[in-house]
Amino acid sequence: MALIPAPISAFIDATNAGDSDAFVAAFAEDGSLDDWGRVAHGRDGIREWDRTDNIGKQSHFELVDIAEEAAPETYLVHLAVTGNGFNGTSPFRFTVRDGLIQSVVIVPD
Repeated sequence: MALIPAPISAFIDATNAGDSDAFVAAFAEDGSLDDWGRVAHGRDGIREWDRTDNIGKQSHFELVDIAEEAAPETYLVHLAVTGNGFNGTSPFRFTVRDGLIQSVVIVPD
């Protein structure tokens, strides 16, 4: 299993702590999050997604595995998700740039 880059750890830790400010701060200013085709752009959009679909649903993430992909600083991360929204294991594709998350795509299985 690959080492977990700090921004991905921050994404998981902030969610589990219910810390929306830390969650949003893990993303680049122009970052994005694609939740099965519903895309949140920039930190304001990501904060809204967090409110409606993540910390707002009391989500909790448990790392199942992580693998570095061929593209630079891109990782496929499987997270077990529990809470008052989606529950199950889901693949997340993270692209990291300059120590922040540039993009997250929640990949349909």
